[in-house]
Amino acid sequence: MTNLNFNDELLAELNELDRINLRRTLRVVDSSQSTEIRLQKKKYLNFSSNDYLGLASHPALAEAAQAALKHYGTGAGAARLICGNMAIHSALDNAIAQFKDTEAALVFSTGFATALGTIPALVGRGDTVILDKLAHACLIDAARISGARLRAFPHNNIAYLKKVLKQEKSSKRVLIVTESIFSMDGDAGKLEEIVEVKEKLGGWLMVDEAHGTGVFGRNRRGLVEQLGLSSKVEVQMGTLSKAFGSSGGYIAGSRTLIDLLINKARSFIFSTAPSPAVAAASLASIQLVSGAEGERRQKALWDNVSYFAQNLPAPWHQDEEPQSQIFPLLIGDEAEALAKSKQLERAGFLVPAIRCPTVPLHQARLRVTLSASHTRKQIDELIRHLK
Repeated sequence: MTNLNFNDELLAELNELDRINLRRTLRVVDSSQSTEIRLQKKKYLNFSSNDYLGLASHPALAEAAQAALKHYGTGAGAARLICGNMAIHSALDNAIAQFKDTEAALVFSTGFATALGTIPALVGRGDTVILDKLAHACLIDAARISGARLRAFPHNNIAYLKKVLKQEKSSKRVLIVTESIFSMDGDAGKLEEIVEVKEKLGGWLMVDEAHGTGVFGRNRRGLVEQLGLSSKVEVQMGTLSKAFGSSGGYIAGSRTLIDLLINKARSFIFSTAPSPAVAAASLASIQLVSGAEGERRQKALWDNVSYFAQNLPAPWHQDEEPQSQIFPLLIGDEAEALAKSKQLERAGFLVPAIRCPTVPLHQARLRVTLSASHTRKQIDELIRHLK
């Protein structure tokens, strides 16, 4: 083994990331999440957040968190299976199950932990996981550590999915994993076709609704609800950190599924329970999203989405209806994407450059996300600068 200097080796890696325009640094935000955000004492119009319904700074969430702080303190103190399962956590589980119209639900500390615990609890050696190639990193990593055979199908390629399913008939269990709305492309998964295939050829289906919950469906449960597929998706995954404006992840499904996860999901078993203040804020958000406030904000979001899509300048203008609140403005070259993002930043807009490994190499883009809280004036200003 070569005697390598630790810091020199790491610095060489960082220098290479610099050379190919893939190095990242942390931004320091010193304001609340909103359509206007402050970074290092400068204000920006924020088109980078996943706070789709504009609830991250809602007074009802802050008040619920403050009340929980007074009653429960700051930390849960232990994993939920030890003594950390406070009443507010159980109430949140029940509220999510009611919201999603499932038998039960289970909250995890983060969305990443949700995937990391769930997939290995359901499949292992002798089983197969089939992933959409553009699935989120947490789903890919969870599939890798499960020990199951990992297969991928090209994005939304149902014919290839059929082919893989036929090849994996000898597997004991087959789990298909996809997303309702893909976070970097903003397009929808072909859930109806996937359900039809898995019903015919066998397999279970897990759908990550991270970017669909709160945005789609009559009751804002997600794209699975909007398509009428709730009874045909075995595992519904979601997050509390996007449209709900809080933090954490969850699985919703049958009572049997949740009982199994409580006993087998390692990221649940071996993690301290979420802060009671965060759980209380999530509970307050679910109550808002479920009611008239959620309906109003959902409509406001889609009004903004339609307006932005209709007025996008070339080369990104779309004639067809937008699929989601996420707009990938494809550029390709990493250096050019960074330069355009910096140009917008100098003009007072926060629109991030998305690069490898988040997207494939040479498919860099600006990612614009819209919120119910964006005003028409703010959107017009962004459109003007994009031109």
